Amino acid sequence: MVEEGRYCIDIVTQMKAIRSALNAVEANIINEHLNHCLTKAMSSKNKSETSEMLNEIKMLLKKSR
Repeated sequence: MVEEGRYCIDIVTQMKAIRSALNAVEANIINEHLNHCLTKAMSSKNKSETSEMLNEIKMLLKKSR
């Protein structure tokens, strides 16, 4: 769009749409991880695996601030 000389507001609008789509995909992946991977680790009674996953999630959330 930039190379085509498109209107700046149109370019920024598309960039915002892309960010929004990426945020939605990220939220879905985190949700699936919590629903499947973390739930499985918790049900396995493996405390170290569960603790490790919780720490990974905490670090991920800190990075997104």
